[in-house]
Amino acid sequence: MATSSSPPRVVVVGSTMIDLTAFASRIPRSGETLVGERFQMGFGGKGANQAVMARLLDADVVMVNCLGDDAYGDMTLENFATFGIDTAHVYRVPGASGVAPIWVEPDGSNRIIIIPGANHELTAGQAARSVQETPDAAVVVGQLEIPQEVTAAAFAAAREMGASTILNPAPAAPLSDDILELSDWLIPNEVEFEMLTGVPPDSDDALTGFARETGSRLLVTLGDEGAALVSPGLDRVIRIGPPRVDPVDTTGAGDAFVGAFVVGLASGLAERDAVRLGNACAADSVTRPGTQSSFPRPEQTERFLAEIRSSPGQA
Repeated sequence: MATSSSPPRVVVVGSTMIDLTAFASRIPRSGETLVGERFQMGFGGKGANQAVMARLLDADVVMVNCLGDDAYGDMTLENFATFGIDTAHVYRVPGASGVAPIWVEPDGSNRIIIIPGANHELTAGQAARSVQETPDAAVVVGQLEIPQEVTAAAFAAAREMGASTILNPAPAAPLSDDILELSDWLIPNEVEFEMLTGVPPDSDDALTGFARETGSRLLVTLGDEGAALVSPGLDRVIRIGPPRVDPVDTTGAGDAFVGAFVVGLASGLAERDAVRLGNACAADSVTRPGTQSSFPRPEQTERFLAEIRSSPGQA
């Protein structure tokens, strides 16, 4: 498929969080107080992260979300403005915005607790209307940090307009029949896949079986092993490895992958090449601490795109 000459429009219906990240030599045991090495506050939330990554790849991005009337909400809007993300459909309610305390160990692994706050105040009507008012959207992306019925309403509106729907089922939870029926793509990571299916994504049969069961295209991210893409016929698995890097902090890597893959797909890259773009952006992000602050900047994403376009179809 030929790539588009103009940036695609991507609608992200999802969460925003303020990340409160502690870096420590290890995670404290129950009842233990541990002195950490350093602290970092930044912008996160799976929806916001994926929106930022898509914008760093020059997509026109519309964010649909609900923020509290607190300082964190003000900061989040200012952050979106620095990236040029459309926030006309970001709503405000009284109360607290979402926050995410994060613990990071020396090998880059992390543990995260999210407190959704105002994220759970976004309504199905607001989500559907926001998508309907973006008729040129190529793709609508959702996650599970807002209520599933809200994402399903947005996906139903997207289907009516002919936009593709991509669900990142994270954090993992049982999926409603409505959201499964309305999702063109499912992109879980390996832990989420196992929580959804009861089996790890080690075998091709497990992957193709789940894809056939759901009727959705399936792409499973596998950390430092890259990603597994189920073919359009849902009968074959293509495993695509990432660039090799030394990880510092894996927080947000999955969101970098999803945001980049979405833009690649919407721009007309072949599916395998869109996966390669996701792998490249995710691998680059883990070499720096933080979430959105670790994502590759436009000069880096342009280089990744140029390399992929110069050698299309390679695993």
